[in-house]
Amino acid sequence: MQYPLTEKIGDPDLFVGREKEFFRFNKWLANIPKRLSKSRVIMARRKTGKTVFVQRIFNQIWSANGMVIPFYFEFGEHKIWYPNLAIKYYCTFASQYISFLEREPKLVEKLLSLEQIREYGLSKSIEDFVDDADFMLKNQAIDGNHDLMWDIASTAPHRFSKQYDHRALVILDEFQYISTFVYPDQNYQLSHIETMPGSFHSLSESKIAPMLITGSYAGWLLQIIHEYLEAGRVKEIPMSPYLTSDEGLEAVYKYADFYQEPITNETAVLINELCMSDAFFIASVVESEFENKKLNTEDGVIQTVNYEISHPKAEMSLTWGEYLDKTLEQVNDIHAKSMLLLLNKESHRYWTPQQIKDTLNIDLEPNVIKRKLQALVASDVIERGISDSQFRGLQDGTLNLVLRNRFEEEIKNFVPNLKEEFRIQIEKLKSETRQLRGKLNSVSGKLAEHLLATTFRSKKRFALSEIFQHVVDKTPLNLTLVNERFHIQRKDGKLMEIDIMAESSDERVVLVEVKKTQTKIGLKIVEDFQEKVIVFGKAHIDKTILSAFLSLGGFTEDAKEFCLEHRIALADKLVDFGF
Repeated sequence: MQYPLTEKIGDPDLFVGREKEFFRFNKWLANIPKRLSKSRVIMARRKTGKTVFVQRIFNQIWSANGMVIPFYFEFGEHKIWYPNLAIKYYCTFASQYISFLEREPKLVEKLLSLEQIREYGLSKSIEDFVDDADFMLKNQAIDGNHDLMWDIASTAPHRFSKQYDHRALVILDEFQYISTFVYPDQNYQLSHIETMPGSFHSLSESKIAPMLITGSYAGWLLQIIHEYLEAGRVKEIPMSPYLTSDEGLEAVYKYADFYQEPITNETAVLINELCMSDAFFIASVVESEFENKKLNTEDGVIQTVNYEISHPKAEMSLTWGEYLDKTLEQVNDIHAKSMLLLLNKESHRYWTPQQIKDTLNIDLEPNVIKRKLQALVASDVIERGISDSQFRGLQDGTLNLVLRNRFEEEIKNFVPNLKEEFRIQIEKLKSETRQLRGKLNSVSGKLAEHLLATTFRSKKRFALSEIFQHVVDKTPLNLTLVNERFHIQRKDGKLMEIDIMAESSDERVVLVEVKKTQTKIGLKIVEDFQEKVIVFGKAHIDKTILSAFLSLGGFTEDAKEFCLEHRIALADKLVDFGF
């Protein structure tokens, strides 16, 4: 896969999990060519991974080179003059469109000018590029027709899809900012154009160029969607900040590997548990600037997690602080803080203003409490229920920790001892030894693959027989390169993936397949792996190939016999990894 759009996560291999979300979205994407997909909006707080998720979708579609042409545009949190937005939006679309047609990845981010787009249109007989660029160039001055410029820009994905009989996916990241930062005058003296989202009113219904919208402020974005795009035109998709437990554990190992941070199997589980499988929280802990950070000890994990929650300059604390500071500008009193703390601490249930009044013994009328709650909803730190009088805290444990650290002393007159609570949580986990060990032994296939690759990198010099059985060549390896999910291609063009490919300095190459299934691996799967080994060998005739298969579910007898016959080393469990 290619990555023409630079993903905010950094190295693409740092992306972990989201299998459920990709499964759901891939069905939606597959229906775009058939004009069956309705526009969607992803609702999630900052640092949930939604931007990286949609950027990965862009790169997948671009790499697939099918009927759907992806377009990605991020609205910035800064002021911009109306015609400049139109030109930027149009040039981004045209450049990405041309990059897809020409298979030139650089054009996704190195935008063409209007003049270059016009030249391309002339050379390829694409009249729309010529006409659009001419109009933009003519009207970009102060006295130009800026409304029509924006109309040409915003409708371009739909118009081109209709004119040239293909489909487009319009990805609009941080959509809420379009309502606040676009100005009609060059010096930003007049009021911003609040109704800008309305320009996508009819476009949101397009089935040949459906939209995928994201926003970090759910209340604000929902208000925009309901007011300007109308309910029913765009399907709301929530995105949790939490990965599955297995995905979270994989993230711990992956971040520790990339940042060369020593951990153990046990502390990896502890980090994942205390960070609640929140990828951003995990990354914050692994990358933490805490001076006493020691993530290979239990106490070091506790101290570092506590630092990220409590220190005002820590990344996790700063992220939630932005939300809370904006909220408290509007609702800056002890009652609002008490309500915020209560709702997020008791987020398993909905509360009415009267119930909150009774529980907290607040000397305010229910209608006043309701107004404060509505302000908290608008700031995305609590959420509304089905009825207009129901409210509850976010289903977000990290927010609860930050809230308690910031407000519990002020409200309840005692300082929460989060470090002690973390220790109790860990002791409970350790007392259930079977549960802790189970978390290590029931890892997913993808995590097992990454752990094995990490072992290869960390050991570097070792004999394959230290990990696998029935190894024919027991001469120690000296690994110089370890790749995960290495792609090869058959002569007929079929793309094949090898889970781990590791090169040794003596012209030997180790190819490993990793599987985790409920039942034992059968003959067909090991035959498929052997085909990959053969294809790789034909493309690298100067290399000596060592093949191995790790199946955490074991092997059937015929599969085992096949492996022995074809000199494929075997393993049915993870070795005791030490980092």
